[in-house]
Amino acid sequence: MSRLSSRQGWLLIVAAALAVSSGLGLLLRQDQVAGQDRSATTTVRTPSTSLENQAAKTPEELKHDPVVEHANSLSRAFRESAKVAMPSVVTVYSHEAAKKVKGARGENSMGDMFRQFKGTPFEDMIPQMPEGGFQTPPRDGMGSGVIIDKSGIVLTNNHVVDGADKVTVHLSDGRTFTATEIKTDPQSDLAVIRIKPDSDLPVAHLGNSDELEIGDWVIAIGNPFEQEKTVTAGIISGKGRELHDMSRLRRSKFLQTDAAINPGNSGGPLVNLAGEVVGINTAIASNSGGYQGVGFAIPINQAKWVTNQLIRDGSVHRGYLGVKIGDVTEDLAGDFGVAKGEGAFVSEVFPNTPAADAKLKEDDVITKFGGQTVHNSRELPEFVEQAPLNSSQSLEVIRDGKPITLSVTVKPMPESYGQSDESHEQHMKKAPTASNYEAKDLGVEVTDLTADEADSFKGYEGVLVTKVQPESIAAEKGLRAGMLIRKVGKTDVHNVKEFEKALAGESLKKGILLHIRTPGNGPMAGGNLPLKLKEE
Repeated sequence: MSRLSSRQGWLLIVAAALAVSSGLGLLLRQDQVAGQDRSATTTVRTPSTSLENQAAKTPEELKHDPVVEHANSLSRAFRESAKVAMPSVVTVYSHEAAKKVKGARGENSMGDMFRQFKGTPFEDMIPQMPEGGFQTPPRDGMGSGVIIDKSGIVLTNNHVVDGADKVTVHLSDGRTFTATEIKTDPQSDLAVIRIKPDSDLPVAHLGNSDELEIGDWVIAIGNPFEQEKTVTAGIISGKGRELHDMSRLRRSKFLQTDAAINPGNSGGPLVNLAGEVVGINTAIASNSGGYQGVGFAIPINQAKWVTNQLIRDGSVHRGYLGVKIGDVTEDLAGDFGVAKGEGAFVSEVFPNTPAADAKLKEDDVITKFGGQTVHNSRELPEFVEQAPLNSSQSLEVIRDGKPITLSVTVKPMPESYGQSDESHEQHMKKAPTASNYEAKDLGVEVTDLTADEADSFKGYEGVLVTKVQPESIAAEKGLRAGMLIRKVGKTDVHNVKEFEKALAGESLKKGILLHIRTPGNGPMAGGNLPLKLKEE
């Protein structure tokens, strides 16, 4: 038994030794594999190719490189688009002759000013008036345009030819023509020039600006800084833009582009990659006066509508409703019973207008006009202005949260529309003795409207804001001293006592809707606007 046990013990020792040896070998093999993996990983992280190690490709090889071929396809698109459009692009030269300066009291007032010193000690100190009087110097200008009809119709900007005594059109083929007729529409900044061609004219292809999307490629063609036939490329950066600091352009909703537009480009075409004119380059936003990446073009669909009337009638006839409108913001959507970005709210209805006849009311939200959906206050004026005159159009409206349908007859916009008009004045109640009230929760102080102050708000009653605390809720929402608070919620307020009583029934937690009036009168002066004050 002892011999057998001894033998078995040795066998166990040998087996254990083999197992240990086998285990060590396995560990070594695993470590080798792991090392290989780490080496492989390191190799993967190291770029397999390097520009420094690559042999430079020849121009012939680059021509067939897929990346270069893709880039060249876009280059060819620009090239072909320019080839299609450029022949119809013209240079427009304007000349304004010197004109005699007239004084405020008439043509001879300037001479009278100088003659009054004759025979006085000051006679020798005053320069003599030039023979024939003072004159403005002659002025020359240059812009661009595009031929839109083979009979000799050139489309450009009004500001390119405004005030000109003579307009000359230079074609891309070298021919020159003097304008025989000029028709302008300052409100849209568009003009048509008529020339008498001696032979066929290259005519532009007009596209459909409604089909444009933000991000679409476009090229601008024109004569910036007298550099004729200049082409720049970019994209459509925005649509429906308004230029609030340029009152002459209040009837236009612009395309925004980053294609370079500079002085001299005005009136030239903005062209899509099919070679179709989709806009008329008009303005830039700039701190320097030159290109800074933000240019504006009038959509060609709007230009077509204006141009057709200028050619046919010599002027543009626009429809109107007779309202002031604004966008429905997120703060106001719940109070008006609509979704954010739906419709245009009516802040004011002027008397003796189509809107008044249709029984449209302040605080109505217009969601559709003539079957066309109104998404914001920028769309509605365009729909109305281009509607057939004297036609009956449906108005879908949200009033007090409920939908109703009205019918409005679109009338021609009066020439004086937009100016302050005494006919808009309503009878004012006699203002009570002035008293003050401070609404501390709002951070605002108000007073009764006196007779003198009422001149700035003719036809409107309320309480005048005299002070707004900095960093208060009222200040954050844009309430300012000098504004008139006409309503609290749906309650009209005529004096401080009524304002205080109306506020007592409101809560900042739920939100307080104030109807504000800014100074001024008429469709383009002053205005009503709602402000929603709410604790965040």
